[in-house]
Amino acid sequence: MSSKGSVVPPYSGGLDTSCILGFLKEQGYDVIAYLSDTGQKEDFQEAPTLRTKKVFTEDASREFVEEFIWPAIQSSALYENRYLLGTSLPRPGSASKQVEIYVSHGTTGKGNDLGRFEMPEFYNRFKSRNHLMKQAKQHRIPIPVTPQSLWSMDENFMHITPPGLYTKTQDPAKALNTPDILDIEFKKGVPVKVTNVKDGTTHQTSLELFVYLNEVAGKHGVGHIDIAENRFNGMKSRGICEAPAGTILYHTHLDIKAFTTYREVRKIKQGLGLKFAELMYTGFWQSLECEICLPL
Repeated sequence: MSSKGSVVPPYSGGLDTSCILGFLKEQGYDVIAYLSDTGQKEDFQEAPTLRTKKVFTEDASREFVEEFIWPAIQSSALYENRYLLGTSLPRPGSASKQVEIYVSHGTTGKGNDLGRFEMPEFYNRFKSRNHLMKQAKQHRIPIPVTPQSLWSMDENFMHITPPGLYTKTQDPAKALNTPDILDIEFKKGVPVKVTNVKDGTTHQTSLELFVYLNEVAGKHGVGHIDIAENRFNGMKSRGICEAPAGTILYHTHLDIKAFTTYREVRKIKQGLGLKFAELMYTGFWQSLECEICLPL
């Protein structure tokens, strides 16, 4: 059978994106998997086992922190007063690379990506996660789930949605009793330096700073939430999110604004931050309305 052409689905290693690889091959496409490294603990050396025509991997770590996490911190973006947008923030950067050839997707059946594109043929065929697992097994594509543990894990520098209770963070009941005192320096709303006052540890590059804050805040149990959120399609979704560094920076920047921002200006910035969070959550990063919500 002649090829219908090349298609480049983004691959995260989860059940949904793993299954779409085999599905697209069945439809006659040459499949090229795209993997964007935004801080997840994946073994990228195993990518060739995906049995696709080609696997393209890219380290987008610094870009993710500086071009997406920093604007979210500057804007004090918080979706529904709880969620720091850990899943939403890496998507635009990954998509901008993926679309250079063709677009396909393997989004979960209740994800916000449904507001962007649909594939009814895929929905009609795979009615549950058990069906998806059989598809991946048939095409010998490695997946991180089992019939006993059905749920994948979303991870990047900003957050993790663990299958268990604690991954990036420590249980507060078991956390350290002795505090770490951090001195965080901001410039135009962006963190530029962190110093641990107790031991003198200092980090100034964006990536090192964020990784260090994840480590220190996590061991003190900071940034662990159990939430129910409203998805773009109206569904309720409950999940555990851990975002240690993001939580520290969100609240630190909020306190700085309390000291430095005029009352009426602060009200306007709060409104823009709420709108930015909503637009980012629903996938409107490239929209004009999102552009005017971004910090200058």
